[in-house]
Amino acid sequence: MGFGNVGRAFLRLLISKETELRRRYDVRWRLTGVGTRRNGWLADPDGLHPLAILNGRWPAQHHASPARNVREWLEQARADVLFEASSLDVHTGQPAIDHIKAALELGAHAVSVNKGPIVHALGELTSLAREKGKKFLYEATVMDGVPIFSMFPLGLPATELRGFSGVLNSTTNVVLTEIEKGRSFEEGVRRAQAMGVAETDPSADLDGWDAAVKVAALAIVLMNAPVRLEQIRRTGIRDIGEEKIRSVRASGMRYKLVCRAERRGDGVDCSVQPELLLASDPLANLEGTSSAVRFDLDVFGLSLVEHNPGIEATGYGLLADFLRAVCG
Repeated sequence: MGFGNVGRAFLRLLISKETELRRRYDVRWRLTGVGTRRNGWLADPDGLHPLAILNGRWPAQHHASPARNVREWLEQARADVLFEASSLDVHTGQPAIDHIKAALELGAHAVSVNKGPIVHALGELTSLAREKGKKFLYEATVMDGVPIFSMFPLGLPATELRGFSGVLNSTTNVVLTEIEKGRSFEEGVRRAQAMGVAETDPSADLDGWDAAVKVAALAIVLMNAPVRLEQIRRTGIRDIGEEKIRSVRASGMRYKLVCRAERRGDGVDCSVQPELLLASDPLANLEGTSSAVRFDLDVFGLSLVEHNPGIEATGYGLLADFLRAVCG
């Protein structure tokens, strides 16, 4: 569902790793449906030609009655797994929530790169997946292919997450880096768009909404805190000023859009805002699309850094969840 930069990167990865998936995991796959705003609901249970789809050659519909909605599309495709990569609506999580519900109700696993369903419907979707004996997975929603959500139950059992801090939005990091190099704000945005990390309308990134949704997702899943977006203090990077960004860089400091969450009593205090960091701060050393997060646990601290990921890293997050779903 959705066939933009992420969907295309994921399909390329599936093709390139087809032999490995078969030999190492005994997993075989067919692409049986693609849903897009431009081309509608395309479905063929016998399999679409993935290379043709990647090259923009969309076949004619094989069904006498083309699908009118996501449920009919999934039924015509006979889907075993839905990959939800539609555009994010930060305020409602729709229509991604309905897409995932339909998939689970029809007996398909649901793998999402869309953060909205976590923030707005995690409990409902997790319960539905459990009821249907299927998986609802979302590793690629934060830091692409870094195994954050799967790491905690498997690799960090019996730990308490007391807080976290990090730089989690690639677009703002690219824009700030480009401005430091002498380019304008608009040139930095165009650079991020050319790299495939920024949307045509980059407002959600620049105004801190994307980062805020990621903070909420981490707090909800890992800290079991019912955080709502309106509770997160949020400021974007538009108003810092290009000369200010360059002048502090010349003095050995850097602006970064920093995400923070800290447990306070029964709640969690969350924020997303530009911060002026000393050169000694690990977050200050992040370049380009790199991102990082530090988790403050009751027994130790743990930092994860993703170095200059491309869109393929997000595609890998979908691939990893695909294997988790179908391999048990």
